[in-house]
Amino acid sequence: MGLWHFGATALDRWVAKTVARYTSPAVERPARVLTWAADEHVLGVIAGGLWLAARAGNDRERRQTDHLALSIVVTAILPHLLKRLIDQKRPDRCMVHGPRRGIPRSGKPYDAFPSGHAMHVGAVASAVSWAYPKSAPVAWGLGGLIAATRIVILAHWTTDVLAGLAMGALVERCVRPRRQNAERQMAARKCCGRSRAVSPAVLTLSQGGQERDLQ
Repeated sequence: MGLWHFGATALDRWVAKTVARYTSPAVERPARVLTWAADEHVLGVIAGGLWLAARAGNDRERRQTDHLALSIVVTAILPHLLKRLIDQKRPDRCMVHGPRRGIPRSGKPYDAFPSGHAMHVGAVASAVSWAYPKSAPVAWGLGGLIAATRIVILAHWTTDVLAGLAMGALVERCVRPRRQNAERQMAARKCCGRSRAVSPAVLTLSQGGQERDLQ
């Protein structure tokens, strides 16, 4: 049992009741497939593949994949810690009465808050938006669609998903400065290296000028 118990809001119950009343297997089946795109295991494999591929790329590509991988790792761990502290019953356990209309039973009954899938989406969309600002609308649009599947299959309440998206983006922003500081330090080291490389030439020119002045 968690230390705190969260209940659903009136909006949560209205959305869940609407989904339970009007959904069908034709809606639930594709939603169950699409929701796998935000699964921590799937994202872990994708991030690992991108990270390995980037080892053969340039410094910018390596830094971006390092940042993406770190964001995914943190958001894979954080939801499990929060769910140990917080109990909230999933809507698929308490809002479905009668025929399930294709609605599955997701995870543990009291692991509704927060949505781990939504947290992963928030972190990835935020990281992509940082690395490729022009792709931000696409990243958040597609991410929002994937996160919404958690509501459609009644794995989470609406506020669980919204909280997960916000937490994921916040996690990405929290680890982002560390990557930016590393970039600044790397740039500073390169500048220092260039300065040291130029210094002997500058010294030689200076000495030559002093000799001409003495003559």
